[in-house]
Amino acid sequence: MRASRRLNQVYGWLLLTPAAILLLSFTHYPTVATLWQSFFSTGTALRPSRFVGLDNYRFMLEDEIFWKVVGNNLLFAAGTIPVSIALALLMAVWVNGRLPGRALVRMAYFTPTILPMIAVANIWLFFYTPEIGLLDQILRSFDLPTRNWLGDPDIVLWCIIVLAVWKEAGFFMIFYLAALQALPPELEEAARLEGASRAYYFRRVVFPLLMPTTLFVLVNAVINSFKLVDQLFILTKGGPDNASALLLYYIYEVAFSFFDDSYAATLTVVLLAALALISLGQFLFLDRRIHYR
Repeated sequence: MRASRRLNQVYGWLLLTPAAILLLSFTHYPTVATLWQSFFSTGTALRPSRFVGLDNYRFMLEDEIFWKVVGNNLLFAAGTIPVSIALALLMAVWVNGRLPGRALVRMAYFTPTILPMIAVANIWLFFYTPEIGLLDQILRSFDLPTRNWLGDPDIVLWCIIVLAVWKEAGFFMIFYLAALQALPPELEEAARLEGASRAYYFRRVVFPLLMPTTLFVLVNAVINSFKLVDQLFILTKGGPDNASALLLYYIYEVAFSFFDDSYAATLTVVLLAALALISLGQFLFLDRRIHYR
């Protein structure tokens, strides 16, 4: 009996070994290495790297561009997360009903999700291009003044927000649609027998049962709001005057344009810590409101 149990344990560890190696190699080791590098200066051919302690973190706190980028990212998250989740839920409810041609509508909603990031950026670049872009052509047809959509610091970030919502809402819709289709039809029949309206049934029955999906979507939406890079390369490159720069794009610039690996590692540690705290808070506070079946 003991030999058989020990053999099963060895067999289980052998099954876990490939996944554990990948996890350690591409997740845990890079995280520890980045944290370690943040305590050193960036070395050059003439000046080797040396231990500087918390100097990189002090410099970060004094970096005006960092705080501007953080503000941009918070505004971007506040503009994309609730809107994309609300639109995803509305679209899921819409295409889950008895809608003529609903397969075509579902495909239309989901199409932006499967498009490559660079293709999406080029599509919206056609919309936002001054004078010849689709938006300016529409404004001109109504004798309205045109705008430099991506060159105005006051509106450029909102233009990126619209793009991100258009790209992500269809992806989140798939999860809500799957959750809606998994609900027992007896619940709706019982609500009708009790005389409950559709709005009351959705608010008191459907939405609470969708909370596990909402938590999953919310965590993904938060992570997505802090990892936008591709569209910024094509549309704005963080301009004008860092008005559209987000935190991950700033990390890329520091690492690959300014070649300051240590400061980029410091920014990465802060980003990872912030995402970990946000995700932990979501699980701790929202889990109490979730009804698991």
